[in-house]
Amino acid sequence: MGLIDYSREPRSDIAFVDMKSFYASVECVQRGLNPLTTSLCVMSRSDNSKGLILAASPTFKKVFGRDNVSRSYDLPFNIHTRRFNFYRAKQAGLAIDPDYIHFIESWARRTLIVPPRMGLYIEQNIAIQKIFQNYAPKEDILPYSIDEGFIDLTHSLTYFAGRPSKDRRQDLDDLADQIQHQIWQETGIYSTIGLSNANPLLAKLALDNEAKKTPTMRANWSYEDVESKVWAIPKMTDFWGIGHRMETQLNKLGIRSIKDLANANPDLLKKELGVIGLQLFFHANGVDESKVRQPYQPKSKGLGNSQVLPKDYYRQEDIELVLAEMAEQVAIRLRKRRKQTACVAIYVGFSLDCDHRPISCQMTIDPTQHTGTLIQHVLYLFRRHYQGGPVRNIGVRYDKLIDQDIVYYSLFDDPVQADHQQKLDHTIDQIRTRFGFIAVQKASALKENSRSIARSKLIGGHSAGGLDGLV
Repeated sequence: MGLIDYSREPRSDIAFVDMKSFYASVECVQRGLNPLTTSLCVMSRSDNSKGLILAASPTFKKVFGRDNVSRSYDLPFNIHTRRFNFYRAKQAGLAIDPDYIHFIESWARRTLIVPPRMGLYIEQNIAIQKIFQNYAPKEDILPYSIDEGFIDLTHSLTYFAGRPSKDRRQDLDDLADQIQHQIWQETGIYSTIGLSNANPLLAKLALDNEAKKTPTMRANWSYEDVESKVWAIPKMTDFWGIGHRMETQLNKLGIRSIKDLANANPDLLKKELGVIGLQLFFHANGVDESKVRQPYQPKSKGLGNSQVLPKDYYRQEDIELVLAEMAEQVAIRLRKRRKQTACVAIYVGFSLDCDHRPISCQMTIDPTQHTGTLIQHVLYLFRRHYQGGPVRNIGVRYDKLIDQDIVYYSLFDDPVQADHQQKLDHTIDQIRTRFGFIAVQKASALKENSRSIARSKLIGGHSAGGLDGLV
């Protein structure tokens, strides 16, 4: 602790608000049910035994031991008959006794399995953002995801306290209580809030490691709590920015706890792990100088899209059709960002009934944003690596982005033709922007296994991976 002088660190009054089981809660409220006591899950393709669980209520998670983003066939009951699934129970090593079977089947009959409604969730998110604006200006609110967000209350805390603040920690807790109550009163959704009178990092850590377990669903961590709370986080992977791979790297340096990390040699961390190692050192000591008004923006970011297919695709021409459609979809987003790509990557995952290893590959290309050229590269990668097998999920990604105003021509390019292709792509983009994505489509979009039109009806890439950013 001797290296950190907290008196010199900036202080802000931060609330990190998380909507408890947001999608599932919205569905419960729409049905007049209590989100905390109802067993409900939101499942894509809920009429399919291979549906994906996108969200679950707290009761569903507790009863069936399933978190978000798992498969319906992992449940201990059949989603259609609501009968106990002996095969899955045996695979999972569950104790199969009459009382347990009765318990599962009883809850299964009371469980609601509903399809996702992304438009509804977005509407509720907008309503919650408006509530936030009752407590802070827009520039002091940073949405972190559709169900989470930071609010910098530094400039409004005294106003809501109604007096000069003598105890900002208590004032912040009182104001957070008001925010929680208004969200519940206007939307029926419960929220959990991590608080900090120091910085956004400590508010996030307070939410993840304490607030979700308290009766008030709030917790406040500040610089004074670093030793007693931050260093006491039991698992390194429960700390922001540390995944299993980073944990392994830290373990090799003899660092096996957040306390070890906070007291490690920062020069050694920087030498072994680069700037990230130094950042983790400061974070472990509770230091974070980021601002809600000035969030960190990465210098370079690739663009990609992925989807889980509605069924196994066996024919190569059908797989290539969907890959070409995705290559075009991401190319449109590339042009919207006024970028070109110099790296094309694909991912192809196979059916669970197939023992093939997924295809994950990439290649460097001459910078381009032309749809036809990018489709050619995507199909080349696929044909080079595909050796048969039923495909269930695919992804296309473009990296190494550069500005579109930087023009590259090879000796084999016809500059006039290249300019014509660019203008054609941009004209089609403009038509789709004005009249909708399906206003201009290739005839192949009418084929049985095309996904282009079906995905254009999805919102923000949800339910099965829609045309994010295109419509």
